[in-house]
Amino acid sequence: MPYFRVTVTDPDLPTDVQRTLAEGLTRLAVSVLHKSSARTIVHINLVPAGSYYVDGKPLTGGRDAHVEASITLGTNSAAEKAAFIAKAGELLSDTLGPLPRCGVALHELHPESYGYNGVTQFDYYRRAGDVPAAVAAR
Repeated sequence: MPYFRVTVTDPDLPTDVQRTLAEGLTRLAVSVLHKSSARTIVHINLVPAGSYYVDGKPLTGGRDAHVEASITLGTNSAAEKAAFIAKAGELLSDTLGPLPRCGVALHELHPESYGYNGVTQFDYYRRAGDVPAAVAAR
């Protein structure tokens, strides 16, 4: 289950732009990371630019964004992760305009330490009879 937290320095970001980001990240989760759209969560966090710091100083004169994604360890190759980071960066810039420092971080969490509805990812895969080889080997 990928979980995406998107921080955008624009507390007034229109709902349709937020929806575009959520739909775009969900599409990338499916097409690049091979995740289930039904299990993909996107949380958009809108903050004032003055509470977003670059080089120890509040951001001024524009918008910036950062995506943090939690995914299950061992379920994606280095090439898939690199492609996701590149395409997510493009999505941010295409949707929000030029961004000075937009970033994307993938956090890989051990399948026994990550889940939802009280079920770890490992147990979810095991119950589905579909434990990825990289997950089973750990």
